[in-house]
Amino acid sequence: MTAPHRSRMMTVEPQWIDYNGHLNMAYYNVLFDRGADDLFSEFGIGPNYPKTRGFSTFSAEFHVCYLRELKEGDAVYVTSQLIDMDEKRFHFYQELHHADGWLSATGEGLGLHIDISGPRVAPMPEDVFSKMQGVLQAHKALPRPERVGRKIGIPRG
Repeated sequence: MTAPHRSRMMTVEPQWIDYNGHLNMAYYNVLFDRGADDLFSEFGIGPNYPKTRGFSTFSAEFHVCYLRELKEGDAVYVTSQLIDMDEKRFHFYQELHHADGWLSATGEGLGLHIDISGPRVAPMPEDVFSKMQGVLQAHKALPRPERVGRKIGIPRG
C-alpha cells in the first residue's frame, strides 16, 4: 500500500446543513472521523476493539482547514495518511474530497491508544502495532503533505 488509504463513499446528510446552506463545520469532523474508522479497522481497531481487546483510541488534537464548501447530498470520501507513530500515539493527515475529485478540507490529527480500564494512554498490542508500522512504512514513500504541521495565527507583514 503506497497510496493514502481511501474511505468508503459517504453522503452529506440534510441535517448537517447550516443556516448558510452548506455543511456545518462540526460535520466535517464527522466525515473525517468516519474516514479514520475505515482506516483503523484495517489495523484491527474497529467498533468491537474496546469490547474484545479492552483498548480504544482517543483524539488528542485535530486541526481542520476548510477549503471549499460542501452541500446537501454531495458524495465525498476521505483519504488518510499515517505521518508518524510510536507504541502509544499516531500522527495522521486526511483530505476530504468531493466525489468529482476536488479537495474540500484537510485534517491533521494526533491519536492516542487507550487502555479503557483507566482510561489511560497505553501501548498497542503487538499485532496492531505491527500492522500500523507496515502502513506507516508504505506511507513514508509518499510525499509529505504540504499542509502537515500548519499553525493557526494571523500573519504579520
